[in-house]
Order: sequence, then structure tokens, then C-alpha cells
Amino acid sequence: MALNSVSGKAKIGTGVIIGDFTVIKDDVEIGNNVEIGSCVIIDNGARIGDNVKIHHGAAVSTIPQDLKFEGEYTTLEVGKNTVIREYATLNRGTKAALKTVVGENCLLMAYTHVAHDCILGNNIIMANTATLGGHVEIDDFSFLGGFVAIPQFIKVGTQCMVSACSKATKDIPPYVTAGGDPMKYEGLNLTGLRRRNFTKEQLETIKETYRILYKSGLNVTDAVKKITDTMQAAPEVKTILDFISRSTKGILTDK
Repeated sequence: MALNSVSGKAKIGTGVIIGDFTVIKDDVEIGNNVEIGSCVIIDNGARIGDNVKIHHGAAVSTIPQDLKFEGEYTTLEVGKNTVIREYATLNRGTKAALKTVVGENCLLMAYTHVAHDCILGNNIIMANTATLGGHVEIDDFSFLGGFVAIPQFIKVGTQCMVSACSKATKDIPPYVTAGGDPMKYEGLNLTGLRRRNFTKEQLETIKETYRILYKSGLNVTDAVKKITDTMQAAPEVKTILDFISRSTKGILTDK
């Protein structure tokens, strides 16, 4: 006798394993070779890629915790090879963006929360109990430590390390380590960048860009102008400047 409740309307690929007491609603699409643990809820609007692993007690694509949500049709997309650990909660989007997205090869550890309309890139790690408010954006290869809080509308650039038990108050630019209370720029994410084979020349370029931003005594507008005028047109510089140009909260300070 089946000990779970799987809708016959759900689209489920081949090689899918579903644990006991799990509920899968009508409007759900699940790829191939997905493993779903016991006591999981996969609600309407879920779009789950191939080889995803969802552990015991997770709640995926549940309705947003947003009083403005009026039952509109929205989705929650999870990219292939992502792992969602025990009791993680992922809400689908609202009419603001219509979807929440978690990219490929991500690891969301136990009790993590991804709120409505968040957009997460690929290869992101959220350690235990890290929490995202609505509309947060996190770029590829960033790591959030345990108990990190990222409030709504904050952006986190690519390949950042955000230290445990810290709370963001401004956007976190690419390639940096951020932490403290209040959160501040603490330097480059050298460990992560070296693991991803950034060269000495690339690291020096990034270091000089942030020296101008944080140590030259210039405000952000003037620092950006100086970087644009004096730095080589390296991809890493462009990534930093592009992030600053789309920042809506302003970037972290170093104090």
C-alpha cells in the first residue's frame, strides 16, 4: 500500500524515487533520476530538474509568505543536480516576478529558506539555517555561512563568501568576503577564487579594483570613474562594475 500522495496529474520522469508520506500536487514537473525523501511536500508550480535530491521534511514550491500574494499562478524552478537538505523551505514566486529560481548544482543545507521571487545562480551553497528574504539575487559560486540573513531585495555578487551569523544591510559585490556586525567588506574571497583557478594576475586585478573602491578615499561614483579610466578592461573588472551599476541598495562599506 502506498504511503504517499502523488497526484496522477503530476509529470514525473523516469528513475524517480519517492519516500513515504510525501505529497506531490497536481501542477508539478519532476525530471529524471530525482530522489525525494520522506515527509516532503512538493506543491503546485514546482519544476524540478534532473538528478535533484530532496531530503526528509523539505517544503518545495509552497505559497509565498507575502500578504500581497493573491493566489496568482507562479512557479518554483530547481536546476539539475541541486541538493535540498532536511526541512529546507522554498516558496514559489508572486506577481512581482512570477517565479523563484534555484540554479544547477546548488546545495541548500538543513533549515535553509528561499523566499518568493528569489533568483539563485549555479553552484551556490547555503549552510544550515541561512535565510533569504523575498526578491534576493545571488550570483554563481557564492557561499552563505550558517545563520546568515539576507533581507529582501539584497543582491550578492558572484564568488562571495558571507560569514556565518551575519546579516546583510547592503548589496555584496563580487569576489569578496563579507561579515561582522554590521556586515562589512573584509577582503577578497581568496580561498574560493584560488579553488576556481583564478590566476595571480586576475587576483591582482580584483585586488586593485577594490583598493580603489575602498581605500582611495573616493566615494563610489568617483571610484567607479577612476576604475573605468585607469584599469584594464578585464572581465573581472567588468563584472564588478556591472554589479555596482545594477545595485539598488548600494554596496557594502569597509567600516
